Amino acid sequence: MPRRRARSDAPVPPGGPRGPQAADDVLRAIQSGEVDALMVSGRRGRQVVSLTGGEPAYRLLVEAMSEGAATLARDGAVLYCNGRFAELVRRPRARLIGVDVQALVAKPERERFDALLAQAMRAAARGEFTLCRRGGSTVPVHVSLDRFRPYHGQVLGMVITDLSDQKRQQAEAVEQARAVQRLILERTLSAQEEERRRMARELHDEAGQLLTAILVGLRTLEGAESLADVAALGHKLRVVAGQALDEIRRFARGLHPTVLDDHGLGVAVSRYVAEYATTHNISVDLALDDHESLSLPLPVRTALYRILQEALTNVARHSGATAVGVKLTRSATAVDLTVVDDGRGFDARSVAVSSDRLGIQGMRERAAMLGGTVSFRPRRKGTAVLVHVPLADQDVRPAKRRRST
Repeated sequence: MPRRRARSDAPVPPGGPRGPQAADDVLRAIQSGEVDALMVSGRRGRQVVSLTGGEPAYRLLVEAMSEGAATLARDGAVLYCNGRFAELVRRPRARLIGVDVQALVAKPERERFDALLAQAMRAAARGEFTLCRRGGSTVPVHVSLDRFRPYHGQVLGMVITDLSDQKRQQAEAVEQARAVQRLILERTLSAQEEERRRMARELHDEAGQLLTAILVGLRTLEGAESLADVAALGHKLRVVAGQALDEIRRFARGLHPTVLDDHGLGVAVSRYVAEYATTHNISVDLALDDHESLSLPLPVRTALYRILQEALTNVARHSGATAVGVKLTRSATAVDLTVVDDGRGFDARSVAVSSDRLGIQGMRERAAMLGGTVSFRPRRKGTAVLVHVPLADQDVRPAKRRRST
């Protein structure tokens, strides 16, 4: 029912409104809650006088709240609660009046709730608790407490917010994070196994065969009939031993180039590019920042080096390119690596959804672990690989152009 104000245009004497019928009408309106204020006329003109009987209007507002609300005595006894609070604890509202609210809090948290009540008598207080519902279930809530000033600070106002959805979302986020961790672990273990298989193949196919040739040569050397035969065979064995040593060194650099630790990414890239150009007969134009040396964190150096290796390996295996441009630049906030070839290229749209093709997923994962990105852009001839890795407070270095063919 709409609330209204009773109006009296005549001065109101101390005894009340004029006329017994008028007095009865006003009294009934106040008691029923229809009136929350009176407009009276007196010596100072018309004035609005608020009535305590107007409380039901504000109670309607409290009842419409989506949060639970209650008023508590200073010892925690419930003096009033709205319907939402009763819904949260799944108890009839009539049975909550007079109940110590501590009894609704999970037992392990009651001592902490008592401390919150004591704190609220001095200043606003809040915290997260678990309320016990009828039937044995629980609900996580956020509790806000503060004193009601009109009651001389002896009554507390409490607002309770249901955190069930928030906690559920947090639990889902945690589970998703765990799923991602499991996926990363699986990929890491898979990558380790693949690396072991590659190492085994290279050792068997390259260094193993060379060492076998040396062993066969040594057996032949035992049966040599002349010093000239020994000298000739010894020379061949020395050449084969040199090749085996080169293969083992190359293999060691593939596992982890120590130059990354000793001299930094720039030197490591320069040496790798020079070896790559010679091995694959592909011209490489290299431009990189000068003096970046060891100032980059080792994980950044390693990731960029491996991404470059994978990108150039793809060029040699799949593009048919005759020339490649490699550019490594560093600003105050990031490192950028660009690899551009003049080969046949590939469909960038298929790369966008590919998870296994050309080692692309491994490149993306290495960059993502550092908060970076790897993108692929088709060109009129060839493909551009763009790598961006953010950095914290790095100095800007001037670029120095070097050429390796």
